[in-house]
Amino acid sequence: MFNDFKLLNNRPVYIQIKDYLQEMIMKGHLLEHQKLPSTRELSKLLSVSRNTILNAYADLEQEGIIYAVKGKGNFVGKVETLKAASIEFNWKERLNNVTLLADELDLMKQDIHWEKGMISFNSVAPEEKLFDVENFKRAFLTRMSLEGDIVLNYGYAKGYKPLIDYLLHYMERKGIDISNKDILITNGFTEGLDILLSSLAKKSGRVICENPTHHAALKLFRLHGFDIHGIDMKDDGIDIEQVEKSLSEKEFDFAYLIPSYHNPTGIVTSSEKRADIIKLFSKYQIPIVEDGFNEELRYSGSHLAPLMTFIGAGNNVIYISSFSKILFPGLRVGWILADKELIDCLESLKRARTIHTSTLDQAVLYQYLQDGYFEKYLKKARSVYKKKYELARQACKQYIPFKRMTGDGGLHLFIELEEGINARTLLEKCYQRGVVFYPGDVFYSNGEGSNTFRLGFSRLKEEDIVRGIKIIGDTLKNEMGS
Repeated sequence: MFNDFKLLNNRPVYIQIKDYLQEMIMKGHLLEHQKLPSTRELSKLLSVSRNTILNAYADLEQEGIIYAVKGKGNFVGKVETLKAASIEFNWKERLNNVTLLADELDLMKQDIHWEKGMISFNSVAPEEKLFDVENFKRAFLTRMSLEGDIVLNYGYAKGYKPLIDYLLHYMERKGIDISNKDILITNGFTEGLDILLSSLAKKSGRVICENPTHHAALKLFRLHGFDIHGIDMKDDGIDIEQVEKSLSEKEFDFAYLIPSYHNPTGIVTSSEKRADIIKLFSKYQIPIVEDGFNEELRYSGSHLAPLMTFIGAGNNVIYISSFSKILFPGLRVGWILADKELIDCLESLKRARTIHTSTLDQAVLYQYLQDGYFEKYLKKARSVYKKKYELARQACKQYIPFKRMTGDGGLHLFIELEEGINARTLLEKCYQRGVVFYPGDVFYSNGEGSNTFRLGFSRLKEEDIVRGIKIIGDTLKNEMGS
């Protein structure tokens, strides 16, 4: 007995021993009132210090799992274990349709998975080696020293006020009129969109969006029962003529648009077209949900104002964003900027569902932003990503026989192959050669895009970017007759 104990490096030793003994007792390997080895004996058996055993025994005694008898030692206490006959449910039969649909649409379960040593173009997440860990630590220590007792307690559903005020000013600097607008802090962009979709009344039950578009948004639209009407993308943004035709023929509850570094095409909607979009949707009285995806990653040219800047003091645009694709995705901090009355109602829904977003995460992010670290980090990140972006574009032009390539910046490119070439077949062949990417059909609302794929380059080394793209191109030419 006790010879199967294995010490791990990532937890205090006394806790590991406590958990080990508790598991043996709960499983019936150590019986009620059975005498345990002395602290000296067990320390020798497990090759740990006697104080470690004393601490483990003390915790077990405090929890009532063992008891001590003075002069005799430690004994197993009375522990109730489940002895009823086990039964097995078929849980699939007990799940509702929304959960089953979510499981069906879960791309993480359907993807061809990356394996160690492969070159993966799947991700559009930031490169963790760029993370400004030291300054984040400083921000954490600063905020904890100032109000650690506050940020470790319950927070407000609306969010941490200093962060809200910072973000309001941040959005104002982008040209947005923040009068009569407010912010709700969320667990990243996805919760923000989910809360909004949960709050909107369905009249037509239809949403109009770009085609292709963000697959996470498509999934949420389907889970909430919306019909999706996709509009083709031109090189300067959504096809305005198609939009106007659709608006004249059908009713829509709202529009969902990604004007900057569109996911997946990487297209940046021109300033002129942004103005046209606002005029058109205002004419038909349709609210716009603007996804502020990767706005900070413009490598050349001037800043393009968000759609929300074009409405002035109006309230027909709802802006949802986060820093997840550029800063620290692990924090899961996003925000909704919208009409004050709408935010007030969304706050109640947020409180009913998740109470609040982690106050600690919000507070540390605020301190990091307030101390000016974000601007310095962004300058470095832009330099690194710009180099990778230009390298990926050049490699695609050199090696891949594409019909169309889009991507004006950001962390990815979108490739359209000649008609008849299936990107999933290409993926299967490239997988055998150690390269994976995202097939484009998952981004389309109507089942199209079988000849497209997305290349995310943010987390790859420069040499792997070129080597992986060359493998894709060689596979196309040599195995698929392109």
